[in-house]
Amino acid sequence: MMKPLLSMLLVGLALTACAPKEAGGGPAKVPEKFKVEFTTTVGNFTVEATRAWAPLGAERFHEMVDTGFYQDIAFFRVIGGFMVQFGVHGDPAISAKWKTATIKDDPVIQANERGTISFATGGPNTRTTQLFINFQHNKPLNAMGFAPFAKVIQGMDVVDKIYKVGEGAPGGPGPFQGKIQAEGNAYLKKEFPKLDYIKSAKFVQ
Repeated sequence: MMKPLLSMLLVGLALTACAPKEAGGGPAKVPEKFKVEFTTTVGNFTVEATRAWAPLGAERFHEMVDTGFYQDIAFFRVIGGFMVQFGVHGDPAISAKWKTATIKDDPVIQANERGTISFATGGPNTRTTQLFINFQHNKPLNAMGFAPFAKVIQGMDVVDKIYKVGEGAPGGPGPFQGKIQAEGNAYLKKEFPKLDYIKSAKFVQ
């Protein structure tokens, strides 16, 4: 049995590893382009981020990968012919640390074409950790301010296989985002056992 002090220490280290970096602490040097391979329950896919498309978005994505955010992360809003959304952490304590770590908007330079990745928002300058991959060219999103920062360059066929749970509640059959934030994967795995997940993400050459 793990001793209480050791258990608390390990939990603390996990929270620190996945937490956003302190404001003013200076982000790690972010390359102009970098690739990330996602390992998921339906296979692997690789994305390439381009800072010139959306510098702040690319830097936040780099930070999330660098801090080990992508561990057991659900694809919780998946609408066929539209997009697949993810980026709420399965641990509510970690989600809470990122909830107020907003970044400002980037201008839209790259269109929301099939395979491109943008941040979901709750209004102007509210981007945190939630992302979506476009299943098709979603032209209306360009005028709405969704700025792609990356694109799937390998394995889009894997992305197409992600379980399509549909729109989130209450408008659709999918999960309530509020409950995901509050209860994490305990809620998702009990109420939505068919969801697919990101197992890990790593930088690749």
